[in-house]
Amino acid sequence: MKSSAQPSGETMTLQEAASRLGVHYMTAYRYVRTGRLAATQDGRQWRVFAADVEGRLVVTEGPPSHAHRRAGTSTRLLERLIAGDEPGSWQVVESALASGATATEIHLGLLAPALDELGQRWRANKVSIADEHRASAIAHRLVARMGPHFARRGRKRGDVLIGAVAGEHHAIPVALVADQLRGAGFSVIELGADTPASSFVSATKLAAAFCVLLSVTGPGHDDTVRETVRALRAETDAFVLVGGAAVPDETYALGLGSDRWTGRDARAVVTTVEGLLETRPTRTRIWPEEP
Repeated sequence: MKSSAQPSGETMTLQEAASRLGVHYMTAYRYVRTGRLAATQDGRQWRVFAADVEGRLVVTEGPPSHAHRRAGTSTRLLERLIAGDEPGSWQVVESALASGATATEIHLGLLAPALDELGQRWRANKVSIADEHRASAIAHRLVARMGPHFARRGRKRGDVLIGAVAGEHHAIPVALVADQLRGAGFSVIELGADTPASSFVSATKLAAAFCVLLSVTGPGHDDTVRETVRALRAETDAFVLVGGAAVPDETYALGLGSDRWTGRDARAVVTTVEGLLETRPTRTRIWPEEP
């Protein structure tokens, strides 16, 4: 998507822009597709205007001193994760909490950026697959230790089920979103990674969940997503939402059969699910036409 009023000057690749912003490549791609980053297309490659990237850093990250502090904390956490230092990793989290960071800020402003950078380093062959697995295992435990911070007393707003589709092995995004939903007062059934369609169906029926979230982080799972959505459509009346790093926008999500796109991040997921509460129990689903 080309901006109608693009800045001029130096450009960078989409990967370079993602690294500069501290976000996943697919997040930067979504920024371009939705017009939030000015870019031009050179053949099949997007070129993002450097001035627009720098401007976005100022708008989204707050005062420079705060931005540098958060970036530095996330980098320290990443280095501890790669080193396999679980106590040191938790110490970084504890220090952030002691400095006043909320549980949501820890998840989305500390853990998520560190894991995005980990993935980028792995794709650039700067860390080994063994390092990536070790760091991810520690991150899993950090997320688990943060779980109690999202506990909320009182009547639950509804049952939500979430998991990654079969073949999708990224469980941390599922856990991060599940915690955000718990903090918003929902009862969450978390299925983790690599969940068969039949398991989604049986768990949804057992819990009487009003909403099912299908998480897709890596590419190549579109057919599996469609199969899972169809299975849920056939045997449940739950809303089905599709999202994750591999689902860049609403058009893509609807093309997979989703009732809604979850949104850009965990905060957007909560907002989307909250919006569904207002539409129960009647709604109209439109399944995309067969190609």
